[in-house]
Amino acid sequence: MSGHSKFANIKHKKEKNDAAKGKIFTIIGREIAVAVKEGGPDPANNFKLAQVIAKAKANNMPNDTIDRGIKKAAGDGNAVNYEHVTYEGYGPNGIAIIVEALTDNKNRTAANVRSAFTKGNGSIGTQGCVSYMFDEKGQVIIDKEECELSADDLMMIALDAGAEDFSEEEDSFEILTAPEDFDTVYKALQDNNIAMASAEVTMIPQNYVELTDENAVKNLNRTLDLLDEDDDVQAVYHNWDE
Repeated sequence: MSGHSKFANIKHKKEKNDAAKGKIFTIIGREIAVAVKEGGPDPANNFKLAQVIAKAKANNMPNDTIDRGIKKAAGDGNAVNYEHVTYEGYGPNGIAIIVEALTDNKNRTAANVRSAFTKGNGSIGTQGCVSYMFDEKGQVIIDKEECELSADDLMMIALDAGAEDFSEEEDSFEILTAPEDFDTVYKALQDNNIAMASAEVTMIPQNYVELTDENAVKNLNRTLDLLDEDDDVQAVYHNWDE
C-alpha cells in the first residue's frame, strides 16, 4: 500500500450522501434491480447482488428497503431495463476519470457525461484509455473512532478472511481484497460487529496526481459535481490527489 489515506474523502462523500440520501437509495435501488435480473434474488448465489447489499448497508439503507427492492425486482417482469455503461476520459491536466452508469437511454447519458467533461475543460476518451491506471479491488474503510479492536486484531480478522492488504492511517484503517473475496471479508467483519464507514468493490488508482493550479481544480470540481448530479451516474473514479 502507498499509505494514501482516502478517509477524508469518504467522510466528505458521506456528508453529501446524508444530504441527499434519497438519491443514493435510488442509485442503489437500480443496482439491486439489475443484479437481481442478471443473477437472481438470492445473494448467496448471486455475488453481484451480495456486493450491492454490502454497499447498501454501508450507506445505512434499511434492511426492509433492501428486501423490498429485491422482491420487487424478482417479481416485476415489466421493470425498466437498465444497461451498464462505462465512460473513460481526462479532466484538467490529464486527470484520469472513469464514469459508471446505469441507464435506460444511452444517448441521453452519453450526451450528459460528455457535457460534464467539456464544461470542466476535459474530454471523453476511448474505452480503456485510462482504466489501465486503476486496479479493481474490494475496499473497506473503518473509522478508528468507531472500532474497539486493536490494529493487530482487526488485521488478523481481515487477513484470515482472505484480505490482500491492510493499512493503518491516522484516522482510519483500510482493507483491500480481490473483488471475488470482498463478500467473504465483508461478512467476517460483520460477524465481528465491526462498523464500516465504506464497503464496496471499487477502482483504486495505481498513482495519484496533484493539481496545483486553482483553475484546474475549479474545472475538475465542476466536472465531478455535474456527474454527481446526473441520476444515471452510479460511480465516478479518478486519480486526483484531493
